[in-house]
Amino acid sequence: MTALTSSPSKNAAPPPVRRRKNRRGVSPALQADHNLVRSFGVLVLWVVVVLFIAMLVWTVLQAFRDTHAILESPWGMPTTFNFDNFATAWNVSGFALATLNSVLTTAVSSFVCVAVAAPAAYYLSRVENRFTEGLSLYFILGLGIPAQVILIPLFVMLDKVHLTDSLIGLNLVYIGLSLPFTVFLLTAFFRSLPLEMEEAAALDGASALRTFIQVTLPLAKGGILTAFVLLVVGSWNETLLALTLLQSTEKYTLPVALISFVQQQTYSGADWGGLFAGLCIVILPMLAIYIWLGRRLTEGLTLGMGK
Repeated sequence: MTALTSSPSKNAAPPPVRRRKNRRGVSPALQADHNLVRSFGVLVLWVVVVLFIAMLVWTVLQAFRDTHAILESPWGMPTTFNFDNFATAWNVSGFALATLNSVLTTAVSSFVCVAVAAPAAYYLSRVENRFTEGLSLYFILGLGIPAQVILIPLFVMLDKVHLTDSLIGLNLVYIGLSLPFTVFLLTAFFRSLPLEMEEAAALDGASALRTFIQVTLPLAKGGILTAFVLLVVGSWNETLLALTLLQSTEKYTLPVALISFVQQQTYSGADWGGLFAGLCIVILPMLAIYIWLGRRLTEGLTLGMGK
């Protein structure tokens, strides 16, 4: 009696290859490309990062010191965390109303810009003809026009329709200037999305509008969130247009209110503690948004492109 031995099947799958765990936190490609130039570049990058973080921490710490202490020891540390400087900047310098104006302007302009750019970008990414090619070129040309070049024509046009010194006029300018970049960004993102789910929705009888709302927008949430955050940061920090188009103190946004506060200190005596507190009011909200949404931006973008 002979023993039967089982022979391996020809169609059997090969054993899985275990990937070597990367314990150094660096990709193999970068490990292989280890040279003196790259090491120097990484060192310079980290030095710049540390300097920026140190400047931010120094600015926040100086906001808790009075002017005398700052002038006596600029690199000193606060002995107590006194919020009087923030109260002065918030109440006396008009930062409370300026913050409200900045929030309204940033939220309205960013939301409207994304709401207009998303359908336009979807159409440009799915329809290819001479009209869409010309329209795409028109939006791309809008990226190359600096705001400084059209500043005077914008002021004249808004003055003719009585929209200077108006938050509505400032919102319209922000939307018009941000639309080319937003359409360009979302068009490239929509083109990277797979078409299979849209084709399945079309076979089920869904209209183009329903497909866009129920299928494409959930897939594109990463790109839309990225565009929205970029618009929020840009509108919040924008200074030139707001400084030119706004004249009334009650219409000032935060960057313009900060400039006005610095000008007041020139004549009435420098309040460096209040100035640093005003800088913190301008900087810290955007930093908090980035810390809160930074990881979600990356994850949402990856999930939206991978589905």
